[in-house]
Amino acid sequence: MHAQRGDWLVVKGIHVDVPEHRGRIVAVGSPDGDPPFTVRWLGADHESTVFPGPDAIVLTDAELPARTVREGNPEGIRVPQGSPHSPRVANRREPPVPR
Repeated sequence: MHAQRGDWLVVKGIHVDVPEHRGRIVAVGSPDGDPPFTVRWLGADHESTVFPGPDAIVLTDAELPARTVREGNPEGIRVPQGSPHSPRVANRREPPVPR
């Protein structure tokens, strides 16, 4: 996988009800565009270093709108509020469900 600064990293959710996570690549690990990538995640307002797995793809600015419209999400670049990928939610523990 290769990227340039300014491309988008899109990581698919690992479960059906988990939305994909999108972020702008702000730095790449080598001049060739190899990982790791530094990504500023949308909706989470933080940056992290990422070694993308097989569930991730890199899209250019031109490719992103076409992909989101094709999938029926013309706004496409927003992470839904309460996304489990958001660091504000991911570290929160839910209370146990009574039996």
